[in-house]
Amino acid sequence: MPKMKTKSSAKKRFKVTGTGKIKRKHAFKSHILTKKTKKQKRNLTHAGLVDKADEANIKVQLRMK
Repeated sequence: MPKMKTKSSAKKRFKVTGTGKIKRKHAFKSHILTKKTKKQKRNLTHAGLVDKADEANIKVQLRMK
């Protein structure tokens, strides 16, 4: 039986915290920044947590389940 491999795309995008929650980065911060406000760009800098509805799907991709 071959090894169960994690999805490389998920491995690069998500990190698991000590309490088991999944951290993610915000989108829309890479280009076309001139039309976005300072406040919007500043808030996109900080990491967020994955929503409860998506958590199970990502855990499968990371082979945690």
